[in-house]
Amino acid sequence: MIEQSADIHVELAKVQKDIQSYLGLDSNSLVFNFSQIDGKIKLDLITINPRHNQSFLFHSVTAYEKIDALREMLEYVKSYREKESPYTIQWTTKGGKELHTSYFRASNVYEALDKLYYGRDMQTITVFSVVLNPIT
Repeated sequence: MIEQSADIHVELAKVQKDIQSYLGLDSNSLVFNFSQIDGKIKLDLITINPRHNQSFLFHSVTAYEKIDALREMLEYVKSYREKESPYTIQWTTKGGKELHTSYFRASNVYEALDKLYYGRDMQTITVFSVVLNPIT
């Protein structure tokens, strides 16, 4: 029983590392946030931008087991560029003086904004523009 438990942790770590490698991000720029909702495991993959020290939602998946959620996330990471549109959002924090530019992939403008606002009060960020970029 202990052997199997150790194996699942090794597999979890391997898939997390695969996701990191595929995205080209280090462990300081990526957070795997697991939660339980209605008896299922929800995985929110969060990126942290070191330039302005803000976090954003990359993507969410839901599965019955952590390993399945990670595998589903890996599949998303491998194909999201072909499936979702690129958006550029210019924004600033309330009281901040610097204009920031962030890039998202999403199926529509609302999803792109949801990724920007993930985990924060909407009143803390002012959005100046949202642009759907040409697909190249």
